[in-house]
Amino acid sequence: MKMLKKTARLFFALAVLSLPLAAISADDKKADGPLMDPVKSVLDHYLAIQKTLTMDSIKGVDEHANAISKAVKGDNMKMLSPNVAKEADSLANAKDLKAAREAFKPLSASLVKYLEDNKAGKGKYHVAYCPMVKASWLQTEKEIRNPYYGKSMLDCGELKN
Repeated sequence: MKMLKKTARLFFALAVLSLPLAAISADDKKADGPLMDPVKSVLDHYLAIQKTLTMDSIKGVDEHANAISKAVKGDNMKMLSPNVAKEADSLANAKDLKAAREAFKPLSASLVKYLEDNKAGKGKYHVAYCPMVKASWLQTEKEIRNPYYGKSMLDCGELKN
């Protein structure tokens, strides 16, 4: 009977000691796991905009920016800041390439901050930085694709992660 009590105590102690490890493991999986909507949808539209700007075009940028705004405004969980919707609206209203690139900066900064603050998207989304415009952006490629200079300086910048 004494042996049974000692064994039960040992199992209980091991169970209690393993709880913090299970919580750490769960947090790690959450950070590396797939992103939830609307964040995933927002990032998909964002990446489409980033690629379009690298080609010195604004074709479809307004549609993607409007989709970002709509996704953020329609999110009941409020995962992303309402500022992301405002920044997307500004981008959607850009009339030319220069204005679109300028409006892309604050949107990029907000999404970079979101991913960093939430430790999300590791390994999939890379933060790139262009010292010429002093601005960051997200991309999935490991080779720099600068949306601020497009074809004229497509590889200007560096990956930060």
